[in-house]
Amino acid sequence: MAYSDFTTLTKVREAFGLTIEESIDLFANTPEVMPSAYLQTTLAENVFLATAINTEKARSELIITPVLLEVRRIFNFQIGFFSGSEFNVDVQAGLSGYCDYILTASKEAYEIRTPVVTLAEAKNESIKSGLGQCIAEMVAAQLFNQRNGDAIASIYGAVTTGTDWKFLKLVDKSVWIDKRDYFINEVSRILGILTTPFKAFHSLKK
Repeated sequence: MAYSDFTTLTKVREAFGLTIEESIDLFANTPEVMPSAYLQTTLAENVFLATAINTEKARSELIITPVLLEVRRIFNFQIGFFSGSEFNVDVQAGLSGYCDYILTASKEAYEIRTPVVTLAEAKNESIKSGLGQCIAEMVAAQLFNQRNGDAIASIYGAVTTGTDWKFLKLVDKSVWIDKRDYFINEVSRILGILTTPFKAFHSLKK
């Protein structure tokens, strides 16, 4: 098994003994973070093109990657960013394979180091189809951190089409799936959520 085999919430819940809560507005009070002029220009140029091409690859390259790299920029490049990287944590449990995006609170660029804080899964059009896989990756990150003596309280996740973002949070064996979606025209809200878990490790760039 691999992350991609967790195609439903039922499958991932039963595999890891999780409880899943879907009715809470997780980030209602999260402060917004304004995008840089660079990101604003990038999205203004890229969103129409990405949605016109309408492939997962185009959405990933033209929208998702620039947004996630903005988080790295906000924290003065002290954030680790990995794209399409192999993340094998427990092969027998199915916690293996490739993750679309991994963000760490460690700035190392050549290997994934703890703490792994946020994982994002790119899907072409269906948010629902990526939830199980994203949760499995979050469970792997939790285990990876624990094994390396860096057990942080919360792991964050996102499933996104680029234009539509759904956020998740894992604490112990409990998973919260935010009841609302965020859209790319709310990029300051999206950045506010994405930067939240890193504030405990780094100061925002002024």
